[in-house]
Amino acid sequence: MRVLAKDIPAAARNNSTEEVQVSGWIHRIRDMGGIRFVVLRDRSGMVQLVLSESTAIKEDGLSGSGTETGLTLESVVHARGIPALNEKAPGGAELQIRSLEIINRAQADLPFQVNGDTTRQGLETILDNRILSIRNPKIRAIFNVQATIIEAFSACLRSLDFTEIKTSKLVWGGTEGGTELFEVEYFDRKVCLAQSPQFYKETMVSSGMERVFEVAPAYRAEKHDTPRHLNEYVSLDIEMAFIESEKDLIDLERQLLAYIFEEVSRKNSSDLALWNAAVPDTEAVSRAPVIGYEDAVKTANDWSKGTRIFDINPEAERFLCEWAMKEFNTDLVFINEFPRRYRPFYTYPSDANRTMSFDTLFRGLEITTGGRRQHRYEAFVETLPRFGLKLEDLQNYAALLRYGCPPHGGFAIGCERLTSRILGIANVKEASLFPRDRKRVTP
Repeated sequence: MRVLAKDIPAAARNNSTEEVQVSGWIHRIRDMGGIRFVVLRDRSGMVQLVLSESTAIKEDGLSGSGTETGLTLESVVHARGIPALNEKAPGGAELQIRSLEIINRAQADLPFQVNGDTTRQGLETILDNRILSIRNPKIRAIFNVQATIIEAFSACLRSLDFTEIKTSKLVWGGTEGGTELFEVEYFDRKVCLAQSPQFYKETMVSSGMERVFEVAPAYRAEKHDTPRHLNEYVSLDIEMAFIESEKDLIDLERQLLAYIFEEVSRKNSSDLALWNAAVPDTEAVSRAPVIGYEDAVKTANDWSKGTRIFDINPEAERFLCEWAMKEFNTDLVFINEFPRRYRPFYTYPSDANRTMSFDTLFRGLEITTGGRRQHRYEAFVETLPRFGLKLEDLQNYAALLRYGCPPHGGFAIGCERLTSRILGIANVKEASLFPRDRKRVTP
């Protein structure tokens, strides 16, 4: 009977004498001469295997004894034995092995030390050796947390009567303009990789679905190389009809983040522990202040102790999160009422200078941008010249508004950014499974 590593302590406490099988990767080997202690790793965790001189080891039909057959780190094995208590072993128990089968022997010259301390490895080394580095338990924990974020995001929205959609990533152009787009050969013409599903989200809101969400990749052809940017990332997108202002969206994101944090805390306690990380509780999310753009700039200047702040740049984001922690004991800040000059043409104005839009800052980094959208055709047409846009270039968007579009808005959360902030990861690339930037397209 195959069991997982995490099941061995319970079996040992029950004084089980039944032989069980575990399968996984050899994570560590300690040879004591005649007895070898092998740590095996599977999806659930680790368990210590005890191999004696009498342990039967088989590989490719060849048989040998426990001291005659060499084992290598990262080899894949089946091991059969009896659970036993040992307070010095991981989880307080071990498996006394009677037979071990090497399913696939790993070569000994590993280019990356899977069982090593990742803090001693540079980011480039980790990413260059991603095929192996992803096996490291601390690194793999990043993506356990990320899986919970995506699962919780979707579950919470479904409970609120949102419908999940999947939209095309090959598009004619960008909703937000023609810049920062990757061109792709498409038969006899060029198309682009989508930088946002926004047009499609708004289309489905107008179809009568009213509430939609999508979890999908997004692409930005930005020529940057910073710890906060990726050229391909996972976007957690939301659109909702019949809202009055961006404050309805902020309320929704509070509820959503509180649920995500609660699920990560419940499901990923061991992953958080590997990073010495914690998530805000529901009360901390509820305490997050909402501050207008102009007041936010002033507050950032007051908090910066001499550094001049002119807009909400990365420095200002850090200062505002420090201010929120000091004044409100929370990791979150919502900034709204952004000036029209800083927001896309489709953003709904609250007056001549301000918009019904917002950003969410979490632990020093912007993780969300959103707001109410323009839903009136005439106002949309009037706005275009201010942004240097022509109606003939936006006919699909115009049709969406011309034929009955409800008041609506939405936002997008950068999944990798949220993951990195939860775990305290300095560079968002490390929170991307296979990151894509200006120089990296492999593995």
